[in-house]
Amino acid sequence: MHVAYWIVASLLALFYAYAGGKKLLQSKEQLQPMMGWVDRVPMPQVRLIGGLEVLGALGLLLPPLTGIAVGLAVAAAVGLALVQIGGTVLHLSRGEARVIGLNIALLVAAVAAAWLGAGWL
Repeated sequence: MHVAYWIVASLLALFYAYAGGKKLLQSKEQLQPMMGWVDRVPMPQVRLIGGLEVLGALGLLLPPLTGIAVGLAVAAAVGLALVQIGGTVLHLSRGEARVIGLNIALLVAAVAAAWLGAGWL
């Protein structure tokens, strides 16, 4: 279980640190080609989502690594799952059902990280 958690959590953290960092640091015009939904969402909200993703990435790794408040890793995984549910809803509301595959994969991975983390943290 430990190895499985670290594999899933590390991959999720890598993805969310990258994606969240882009949302925090890039302009709407720079994000538009990769994230078409930013045209309908105010930039402060895009920045908030990016910040939550970066915090979630840190939350998956730092508590288990330090041994401090390790339950926060499960909370971070649940939070990232909620981010993906929101992303799926946004894509479906825009008629973009064909692009929710990544959202579903990240949702499954976040739920798996929460389940694996709850088993040993």
